[in-house]
Amino acid sequence: MMQQKGMRKIGVWVFVLSCTISLFGQTNTGELRLKVTDPDGLGLKSTVDLESEANQFRKSFSTDEAGNLTVKGLPFGLYRLQVRCEGFAERSDSVEVRSAIPFERRFALAVSAPPASVTVHDNSETLIDPQRTGTINRIGSDAIETQVASLPGRSLQNLVNSQPGWFYEGSAVLHPRGSEYQTQFVLDGIPLTDNRSPGFGPEIEAADVQSMSVYTAGIPAEYGRKMGGVVEVNTVRDTRSGVHGQLVLSGGSFETAGALGALQYGWGKNTLGATVNGSMTSHYLNPPVVQNYTNSGTTGDFAVNFERELTERDRLSLIVRHELSRFLVPNEQLQEAAGQRQDRNNFETMGIASYQHIFSSNVLGDFRGMVRDVAEGSFSNPSSTPIIFFQNNGFREGYFKGAISIHRGNQEWKAGIESDAIFLHERFNYQITDPSQFDPGTPPTFPGGVPFIGNRADLEQSAFLQDQIHLGKWSISAGLRWDHYQLLVNQNAVSPRIGIARYVPSADLLIHASYDRVFQTPDFENILLSSSPAVVSLSSQVLRLPVEPSQGNYFEVGMTKGLFKTLSLDVNYFNRSVNNFADDDQLLDTAVSFPIAFRKARIYGAEGKLELPRWRHLSGFVSYSYMVGSAYLPVTGGLFLGDGAGNALHDISGRFWASQDQRNTVRTRFRYQLIPRAWVAFGAQYGSGLPFEFTGTQTDAVATFGQAIVDRVNFDRGRIRPSLSLDASVGAYVWKKDDFTMRLQADVQNINNRLNLIDFAGLFSGNAIAPPRSYALRLETSF
Repeated sequence: MMQQKGMRKIGVWVFVLSCTISLFGQTNTGELRLKVTDPDGLGLKSTVDLESEANQFRKSFSTDEAGNLTVKGLPFGLYRLQVRCEGFAERSDSVEVRSAIPFERRFALAVSAPPASVTVHDNSETLIDPQRTGTINRIGSDAIETQVASLPGRSLQNLVNSQPGWFYEGSAVLHPRGSEYQTQFVLDGIPLTDNRSPGFGPEIEAADVQSMSVYTAGIPAEYGRKMGGVVEVNTVRDTRSGVHGQLVLSGGSFETAGALGALQYGWGKNTLGATVNGSMTSHYLNPPVVQNYTNSGTTGDFAVNFERELTERDRLSLIVRHELSRFLVPNEQLQEAAGQRQDRNNFETMGIASYQHIFSSNVLGDFRGMVRDVAEGSFSNPSSTPIIFFQNNGFREGYFKGAISIHRGNQEWKAGIESDAIFLHERFNYQITDPSQFDPGTPPTFPGGVPFIGNRADLEQSAFLQDQIHLGKWSISAGLRWDHYQLLVNQNAVSPRIGIARYVPSADLLIHASYDRVFQTPDFENILLSSSPAVVSLSSQVLRLPVEPSQGNYFEVGMTKGLFKTLSLDVNYFNRSVNNFADDDQLLDTAVSFPIAFRKARIYGAEGKLELPRWRHLSGFVSYSYMVGSAYLPVTGGLFLGDGAGNALHDISGRFWASQDQRNTVRTRFRYQLIPRAWVAFGAQYGSGLPFEFTGTQTDAVATFGQAIVDRVNFDRGRIRPSLSLDASVGAYVWKKDDFTMRLQADVQNINNRLNLIDFAGLFSGNAIAPPRSYALRLETSF
């Protein structure tokens, strides 16, 4: 019987995956198709250099024997193209990628005369994208490959966190412009709206990523549901023929070790690739005390992708990914003394299928879908205090999306629909071991010891229409989106989006402004438990309200200025106003979190980034973010127990600083090329500190957390003291010949060995301490 059920389950998944081949999807990337010939029209095997300073894209390609080259997954923007072939004159030109419809270009090379001088090419024309209407930060393959080593579970998050307007709270939980859990990762055109931080889900390893685009304003209408920030992740690789691969070995402080292997084989019109990755560490999460008790963790993932060019107009792609993480929840002093152990694990399996068809030279459809299974487990040993809890959550998701791109004159239209069905299941039980830590009368377990079990479907649908209009030096982005959300509540919303930009060539200046109306669905982590009548038994005082979607208005004005043909300066001012502002809380002093909401929030600030893409041997950036975020009572959604329920019932008005309200953030990193095969880099991060609330005295805090942590807190201001971390890296090619390279990189982080406190025992978060001085070594081999 069990075997039959297992076979039926596999059959259902195979059927759903096969059906998704006919579904739609779209990303904001394009494709370049190039043909290189001699003067008689015969194809030439040539070298093609493609660069865009604004998109952080620099890469060399080779055409095939017939002179053909296809480059996929190019972020929209302006590129500089250089074509080289021995015996022929070099040729260069600029190309614009503005549509998902492939851009075709043909180059005929002339026979060259003996060179009289060396040609120096100026790439300053790609320093600024003259048609960008909102804030988009590009992260290219060069930045990904040379990034500072990260602890397992957060390589992708660290790259995003390096951008203006983003910062960490807790254990690598990203907060874009003051939003809580409203980050959306778009993986190869598929949106992932659940929490992707190390404590909640397995990571996508950055070494498996080719490029990223990070949006915080002027967000296209095709994106919705989680709108604090959108991160497009592109794992598309070039389709070279033959066998190619990569092997990365890494290790460092905290007994950290990792290995990644990637292999790709291209033949004819087919490309098959696989990636395997695994890592381990004794510093997985940010611990609550400096001793770093019980903080080990392991991660692993593998992915297989297949792509076939069926015809010149049709392309089929299949991707299967499986990811996992197992780790311990770090103890505080009392928990460690009691012998507590809390284990957590996350497993994720997904399949993505896509089919692209070019209907005509001006119309393209991309059909895409995804099925996913996610399981999360948590359990405590009998020595845990003040509570033992058991949790087994998960969901199955079926997603599909349809979009059509149409190029017409100076306009780029895109229209589509999407539907997401997430089938949630939750199982939770607890046993109180220290009643003194809870309100009098709190039941030691659920009635009869019977666990909570919840199952429900989260059904969401949407449709969108958007247009990119280019009118000389003016650019307009206009979109309209409709969303429907049905879980605890049933709501619809219409969200207009508009952006406008004006480019002034004489000043190399781009001025832009945008407005985004957003409809953000609540985080579904433990939402069934926190909304169930079963939780009424946990306390004599209970406030339980359904968590409704957030709705808000995002405004931004800004400018981008080219300086001396080598620097770009971005300056933006933003203002966000959100109703039913989303936050999170914890259940009974456990690691179980769930969504809550407040009446509204207002977040405003300014950002600046000075970037040097490349000047002689130097490249890098320095950025500054100023942000003020406040939330307004009363609470409008979520679960509150005991004193929290009493306070929530009585505090019906008032304002408080949002837990993400860090006023000043500075980041910088510069890399200097010592010789063609070696470089050094230096970086720094500064944060002025988050707010906190602590009901006890400083003496109580010292007894609970230790003097070292209390010294990093300013009780008079109600804020954590500023953090500062310096890092340095050195990299070198130890072997480089043809396509075979070996590159070694060494990193030192927090050189100043400062005790940087991220969070302090606040109302909604516990302590979180950033890592002390640490070292890492990485060896990367490519062939």
